[in-house]
Amino acid sequence: MFQKWLNWRTLLALAAILIIGGSIYYSNYLAKKIAEDERRKIEHWSEAVQAFSNPTITATNLTAKVLTENSADIPILLLTEKDSLLDFRNVDSFKILKDKNYLKEKLENFKQLHKPIEWINPLDSTQINKVYYGESKLLQQVRLFPILQLLVAGLFIFIIAIAQYSSYKSTQNQIWAGLAKETAHQLGTPVTSLQGWIEMLKEIKGNEKIVPEIEKDVQRLLLISDRFGKIGSKPAMEERDVIVQINNMIDYIKKRAGAKVTFSLNTTNEITVMLSPPLFDWVIENLLKNALDAMDGTGNIKIDVKDEAANIVIDISDTGKGISKKNIAKVFKPGFTTKKRGWGLGLTLTKRIIEHYHKGQIFVLHTEQTLGTTFRIILPKA
Repeated sequence: MFQKWLNWRTLLALAAILIIGGSIYYSNYLAKKIAEDERRKIEHWSEAVQAFSNPTITATNLTAKVLTENSADIPILLLTEKDSLLDFRNVDSFKILKDKNYLKEKLENFKQLHKPIEWINPLDSTQINKVYYGESKLLQQVRLFPILQLLVAGLFIFIIAIAQYSSYKSTQNQIWAGLAKETAHQLGTPVTSLQGWIEMLKEIKGNEKIVPEIEKDVQRLLLISDRFGKIGSKPAMEERDVIVQINNMIDYIKKRAGAKVTFSLNTTNEITVMLSPPLFDWVIENLLKNALDAMDGTGNIKIDVKDEAANIVIDISDTGKGISKKNIAKVFKPGFTTKKRGWGLGLTLTKRIIEHYHKGQIFVLHTEQTLGTTFRIILPKA
């Protein structure tokens, strides 16, 4: 199905390229033909001017007609060999009088467009007159047409690309939501069953030490289920102290980190912002776990929280192995992981939580191999 869809898109793109290419070729062909026709008209006009200027030739109605019709829409400058203006047609005389440089600019433009038509002045055989001419409005429009075509085609391609991207993002969001809801649903049934078994275990003597530990694991499963449930729907946002939320996750990770890992939190006092506590905790947990994995159980994890005018900035740094340059752009993509085990969804979910639900930003601020990595989170206060 995908291959058919891809072939359809390819054929459509080729057809569009052929149509646009053919149209541009034909437009250029027309422009060339019009330009040749206009040069013939200017040559006829030059001959008619010579006829009018020659005292031995009697001007006829035909000559007058040529003078009138063959220069109807083509701008013309008739000059001496020293570029002194003798006559002009279809050039704005008001601008010539008002702007001293206007005629000079027109002349330079005409010189670039066409070679002049030269003829000997019948009144003075030593003087060579030159006819410089521009392009008619029709020729200019024909030349402009391919550019307009490309712009229109580019606009349509841009609109189609935006529509495709929006469709892709919408489908991706639906997949994420469906996956999250299904995961929460699948976890819900066995967790509920486990809670029932815990109540039964509480009634049996000798389980006083075991039951609390099992309860902790079940509560953890409930938290995970709740997180996935919130990924699949719009979570409730609450005003919470970011420092308290981060400290809670540091305490949780510390118990699993070992004595060779140190944690430090640099911040001011209370900093409140609207967030989803379970999902925000998940973000901090994912980043701290990634930091632990990068350090192989030894090193320092530092968290800096800054209270800025419009945002709260959270930097989470580790002294681990860092991220290679080729992988920096991939770290948030689904399925990307450098670990032997894992699905590569942790940072993808983290990015989605921060950007989609909290309207913030998350990115790799700095990384250097063997020296560590810093992830930055920016949360808007509003």
